[in-house]
Amino acid sequence: MGRRRQRGRNVQGILLFDKPLGESSNKALQKVKHLFYANKAGHTGSLDPLATGLLPICFGGATKVSAFLLDADKRYWVRVKLGETTATGDSEGELLQQRSTDAVTLEALRSALDQFLGEIAQIPPMYSALKHQGERLYKLAREGVEVEREPRKVTIHEIKLLGTELPEFELEVHCSKGTYIRTLAEDIGEALGCGAHVIGLRRTQVGPFSGEAMVDMATLERIAESGKDALDALLLPVDSALIDWPEVRLSSDAAFYLGQGQPVIVPKAPTEGRVRIYDHLDKFLGVGEILDDGRVAPKRMI
Repeated sequence: MGRRRQRGRNVQGILLFDKPLGESSNKALQKVKHLFYANKAGHTGSLDPLATGLLPICFGGATKVSAFLLDADKRYWVRVKLGETTATGDSEGELLQQRSTDAVTLEALRSALDQFLGEIAQIPPMYSALKHQGERLYKLAREGVEVEREPRKVTIHEIKLLGTELPEFELEVHCSKGTYIRTLAEDIGEALGCGAHVIGLRRTQVGPFSGEAMVDMATLERIAESGKDALDALLLPVDSALIDWPEVRLSSDAAFYLGQGQPVIVPKAPTEGRVRIYDHLDKFLGVGEILDDGRVAPKRMI
C-alpha cells in the first residue's frame, strides 16, 4: 500500500486569530484551517466558548513550537460579577447561589485582589479540559459527577483593576500558564464573602504576541477572496514565537552535524537554557538546549 496522500497546502507560519464568542477553540481552528486549505495546523491552548481573543494558530512547522506558546505567560481582560456563583464559574452555567454584596467596598475589593498576587494554589474547575482516568472533566461534570482535583501552583504576575460598577468590576490579569481565570474570579468572590463568576473574558496576550495584530474570521473570509497568497501574507514566521529567547548561529558544518542529531560547540553561546538556532544563511532551524558541557543540542528542529 502506498503512502497516504496529504490533503491541503504546505502552509508555514503563525496566525494571530481573534476567536469569536460562543465557539470552541477547536471549531475555530478547523474553520481557519479549512479557509487556508492547510494540511497541518494546531492552536496553542484552548479558550472557553465564553472567551474571545488571541488564539495563535500554528501551521506546518510552527506546530513544533506550539508547546512553547502553551507554556508561555498570558494576559486577559475579565469582567466579574459579585454575589452569584454558577456551576461553571461563568455566565453559561446554572445559577447555584446568590449572596448579598452590600458589604463590598472598593477598598475591600482592592485588598482582596492583593491576596492573589504571586504564586497561588488553584483547584482546577470541573468544567475544564483536564482528564481524570482518561475522561475530560467537563464531560464528567455534565453527567453530574464530581471528582477530587489536586491544587496546582500558578503565578499571578499582575492584577490591574480597570473599572468598578459594583457588583461588577473589570480586571487585567497577567498570569502563568495553567491559570484558570474563572477560578480566580470565584476565589476573589469567596475572599469577599459573596461569591462571583465571570461574565466577560478576552485573552489579549500569549507569550510575545499581543492582541493588536489579531485577525477575526470576517476579515479572513474577506481576504480569502483575493486568494491564498493574500491569506499567507498574514502569517508570522515560525521563530516569532520564540523572539524573546537568545539565538545562536551555526557554521555550515555545525548545522550539518546538529541536523544529524549531534550536539555542537558554538562560540559565545549562552551558558544555559534553550535557544533559537539559525544556520549561516540566517535560516531558522529550530530549538536547541545548552548542555552542561556548553554544547548546543537539538531539542525541536523544524
